[in-house]
Amino acid sequence: MTNPFEQQKSIPGVQKILVVSSGKGGVGKSTVSTHLALALKEKGLKVGLLDADIYGPSLPRMLGTLNQKPEIENNLIQPILAGGLKTMSIGNLVEEDLAVVWRGPMLFKAMNQFLFEVNWQDTDILVIDLPPGTGDVQLSLVQKVPVTAAVTVTTPQNIALSDVKKSIDMFRRVNVPIVGVIENMAYFELPGGDRTHIFPKGELEDYLKKENLQKIGEVPLSPQIAQACEVGVPLFFKPDSIQSQIFSQIAEKILAQI
Repeated sequence: MTNPFEQQKSIPGVQKILVVSSGKGGVGKSTVSTHLALALKEKGLKVGLLDADIYGPSLPRMLGTLNQKPEIENNLIQPILAGGLKTMSIGNLVEEDLAVVWRGPMLFKAMNQFLFEVNWQDTDILVIDLPPGTGDVQLSLVQKVPVTAAVTVTTPQNIALSDVKKSIDMFRRVNVPIVGVIENMAYFELPGGDRTHIFPKGELEDYLKKENLQKIGEVPLSPQIAQACEVGVPLFFKPDSIQSQIFSQIAEKILAQI
């Protein structure tokens, strides 16, 4: 039987591929992807950010690139520059309020174009923001390109963890190394410095210990992050913020492993 992973080929100009997954929607995966990509850029790397969520793209709004259309040069789509990142999203090709009503073949064609027909030349790390779940996009991606490593995003409660476990299981089945787990919206810091937990603490710590996985960061529930993404000005335009420093530390841990 043919091994589907024998079809893998490198993306021209891309040295490493880091995928960001969750298994579940609503945990802030795209927010983490955006700030993580910017944190890696601040380390002196040339970084690309690909929005692989064809049906629910959000990176153009977070990056302030809504209504910016990519240009074509030498038969290659030119990525849109945002905050020093090379970015691409179906949200830059389709109006924000229009649904993408595509079945498998169109989905696979779009992913193939984003991987091999975008000018990703001179990119040290391509961060790929995956859609929720463990479906066609995820499996097609790991069959097409050699993924260097994966990061999984969760929120504290077990209802999120249950789907994150499936995401981690998927990466293990397809032999993609897992750098670690980022706990997003882990706590809320009150004005006096005390922390309160908006979401109940589930079994994440026990699960990570059992599976020999590392938690590489805790990101607080932050009105500043929410507002920054809403207006398209991520917090790395404010590098002195506590939130930016947290993502900087996460980026250092990832780079130490990949």
